[in-house]
Amino acid sequence: MKGNVLDTLMERGYIKQFTHEEETRELLGKENITFYIGFDPTADSLHVGHFIALMFMAHMQQHGHRPIVLIGGGTVTVGDPSGKTDMRKMLTDEQINHNVESIKSQMSRFIDFSDDKAILVNNADWLRSLNYIDFLREVGGHFTVNKMLAADCFKKRFELERGLSFLEFNYMLMQAYDFVELSRKYDCRMELGGDDQWSNMIAGVDLVRKKDQKNVFAMTCTLLTNSEGEKMGKTVGGALWLDPERVSPFEFFQYWRNVADADVEKCLKLLTFVPVDEIKELCAVEGAAMNTAKERLAFEVTKLVHGEENAEKALQASKALFQGGVDLEHVPTIEITEDHLGKGILDILVEFDVIPSKAEGKRLVQQGGLSINDEKVTDIFFKLEKDHLAEGHALVKRGKKGFNKIVIK
Repeated sequence: MKGNVLDTLMERGYIKQFTHEEETRELLGKENITFYIGFDPTADSLHVGHFIALMFMAHMQQHGHRPIVLIGGGTVTVGDPSGKTDMRKMLTDEQINHNVESIKSQMSRFIDFSDDKAILVNNADWLRSLNYIDFLREVGGHFTVNKMLAADCFKKRFELERGLSFLEFNYMLMQAYDFVELSRKYDCRMELGGDDQWSNMIAGVDLVRKKDQKNVFAMTCTLLTNSEGEKMGKTVGGALWLDPERVSPFEFFQYWRNVADADVEKCLKLLTFVPVDEIKELCAVEGAAMNTAKERLAFEVTKLVHGEENAEKALQASKALFQGGVDLEHVPTIEITEDHLGKGILDILVEFDVIPSKAEGKRLVQQGGLSINDEKVTDIFFKLEKDHLAEGHALVKRGKKGFNKIVIK
């Protein structure tokens, strides 16, 4: 693909900040470079928050630049304090290794790893073998505590009563050292990441320049937020995971099918490869006519994450839903045992992660947003009985468009 990738990224709305804008444009325009993005394996699946970074990376690769996918098997043992008000849960080595293996396969849907077109590395390979005293002497001397505390990722936590642990205080140094390692081993010239990583990324650029006198760069992408500035990707059941075992392709499709009109164009630009001119044409309408653009968004995003066959099935199921029917074959299924009969429906929905808590379920009932087999649930202690599955299943409806099918396995 010809042309400067920076023009594509800016046209689609990716770029938020540069360390060196003019130098970055010149570099990306004259040669193919190696760059990296880091992903800490805090769970055994990526979620929509990672999706935009994967697309950022994919556009770079399509223009001939080589990605390094850095899995933070080392940094995750410390935990990134960026954007957090509390210290992250500490993971065991077994959990970290499981998470690393689980998310590797999800990457291949977006990034081409064949013929050395992309590299996947784990920073545990070098961070775990470092001698702490040697690390402090080599890296610590290039950082001032005053400057670190002024960084947003530390400043917000430092101002809270619970403060910032010394463990987390090391995170910035570790991430900065990653850039040094990748620069030396792979001639990595640039770090990309979400804008919440800005302070950590600046630290890496500065460290490489100070230690090795190399000109390296960083640029951040915008975070995925809606028109009101709120983070997207949250569902009633929690995060919008890319793993189909956590969020079914149908539920995933429905999330994008139901985004607000004001967010459709932005999501199409950031989360699909649909040409910008076509996106503008799709979104140059109002009212019900926006449904075509929403269906296109949902289909393209689901195709990228779950494959074309699952996207097509979800599209047909969604059409049936909006036409007043329900495609039961593709509605997410809850498989219960006989022991669940007689239990409260809210308890069952919480157990199977359909809703995050009973408190959320109570609000749903009180607002008239929960029904079973088209009968509205008005009692928060409503119990699921065998009669509700007389046709082989019970159909649960949450809000206007959330469906689950309950069956006995």
